[in-house]
Amino acid sequence: MALFSKQNKEALTNPLNLDHPILIQVLGICSALAVTSQLKPAIVMGLAVTVITSFANVIISVLRNTIPNRIRIVVQLVVVAALVTIVSQILKAFAYDVSVQLSVYVGLIITNCILMGRLEAFAMQNKPWPSFLDGIGNGLGYAMILIIVGAFREFFGRGSLLGFQIIPQSVYDFGYQNNGMMTMPAMALILVGCVIWVHRAYFYKEK
Repeated sequence: MALFSKQNKEALTNPLNLDHPILIQVLGICSALAVTSQLKPAIVMGLAVTVITSFANVIISVLRNTIPNRIRIVVQLVVVAALVTIVSQILKAFAYDVSVQLSVYVGLIITNCILMGRLEAFAMQNKPWPSFLDGIGNGLGYAMILIIVGAFREFFGRGSLLGFQIIPQSVYDFGYQNNGMMTMPAMALILVGCVIWVHRAYFYKEK
């Protein structure tokens, strides 16, 4: 079927490995420093970016032939801002505690270079369905890194995952202490660098 052609499958799967937005293109790492001190906000941010990227890609793809070239960036920003506002309000209504943790970083999705890059490089050149798959793939690739980094930071920095204590009290009684550095933004950058190194050394093969 055309919906699942080789090109469409590549649009979905390439951002997960061969064209990963963070691991290969090194885009969107700023939010990895800010929202990954705990796993829950990292998951929510990853899902929010996935939803916004996929639907923004579809909208821009549908409108691409009617958007004057000189104002295309403005139109893209308006579409993204509208979607970010909707997602932000949904978070405040159904996950208020997480929205407080994410603070202004949900609004800053508007300037996420992964999102704007896919709109300009892919959605403006392709039909809605491939654009939707591209948005899903890039969003999930981004979310994957946030989840990995968030899990490491919360586990080693707080001894918990998703707020549930994983390291038992008996381990602390023996003298174990949480690594306070894991809660600092600089550690997120170090962890992202380690993930990039492992991926490029063992999993990534250039075309």
